[in-house]
Amino acid sequence: MILHRLQHLSAAIFARLRRALARAGAWIEARPKLAPWLYAESEKSRETRYREFNGWYFANFYEQEKMLADQPRMDFYHAAIRRHIQPGDRVIDLGTGTGILAAFAARRGAAKVYAIDHSEILRHARTLAAHNRIENVEFVASHSKDFVVDERVDVIVHEQMGDCLFDESMVANVSDLRDRLLKPGGLILPSRFELFCEPIKVTDRRVVPHLWELNVHGIDYSCLERNRPQEPEYYHLRSSDQSLVEHFLGEPEPILSVDLHTVIETEMPLELHLTRTVVHAGRLDGFAVFFRARVDEDLCLSSGPLDRGRAPHWGFRILRTDRDYFELGEILDFTLRVERWTDPESWRWSYGRRSAIVPGSPVPATVG
Repeated sequence: MILHRLQHLSAAIFARLRRALARAGAWIEARPKLAPWLYAESEKSRETRYREFNGWYFANFYEQEKMLADQPRMDFYHAAIRRHIQPGDRVIDLGTGTGILAAFAARRGAAKVYAIDHSEILRHARTLAAHNRIENVEFVASHSKDFVVDERVDVIVHEQMGDCLFDESMVANVSDLRDRLLKPGGLILPSRFELFCEPIKVTDRRVVPHLWELNVHGIDYSCLERNRPQEPEYYHLRSSDQSLVEHFLGEPEPILSVDLHTVIETEMPLELHLTRTVVHAGRLDGFAVFFRARVDEDLCLSSGPLDRGRAPHWGFRILRTDRDYFELGEILDFTLRVERWTDPESWRWSYGRRSAIVPGSPVPATVG
């Protein structure tokens, strides 16, 4: 009996200790200036950890199902490959998954397709290729940065876009293959991308204010503003629900444009600005982050929250703000500061207002 009580007491003490350490860890990680003094995490270890997560995540059948059932996504890639891969081309399919893009390229007449993936899903891709009599595809179990080939290829096909466009290391992975293995004048599908970060109003019945903004039947929560959470993820809302956003406050324009044929990762700007004239007056609930990919002027793919033909398996992210209200014609100035493009939780944002546009207003950045 005494031993049982000691065991119970010990378990309770260590459970509280684990919770305290977890809270302390989250508090420290939310403070970039403090974290390096306590955590010696290198870029290499961060990349290794992401590779391990990525390999596990995309081996999951459900993740593959969502992508394959995304009709706008699959129609976009099928059309792009039919238009731009020619019989006899040598092709790299980066992050092949179940091998669907490699199969499209092979059936288009590619002489050789290197289907690269470091996930366990590759064994199923081989089975599917054999079952569907897909030829001229070599499945390569490797991370793309470790892949080499004797003869450069004509085309790189990829689907490396994350919800926030850059959060699946698209620029690093594709530009590495581009520089090492793509022929001069070779093609990347898709290559042109636009990142948007638009001020939005959330549908009234769906809006969730910050805790300190609430007054519930006379109970005022404003005293909790001094206890604002420090964890970055608290200020990010992820969704793919088209009924969540009611409207943009301004007319959407990209805050950043990149072309994978020319972009250099180390030269990507880490501070971006946008200016929006308010054309839909009302409440500001945050800034919606989404992207558009373009192959031809008439062939594009969108994750925008209000785009009728959006690709549904991608989410958009809302960078939350305290509730604010803008009148018609007011000017909203927005700044996005980025520590690492691959880590949206390292992003920080702020905004201000003006009554009219003044000379010298900042414009969207373009890379590549």
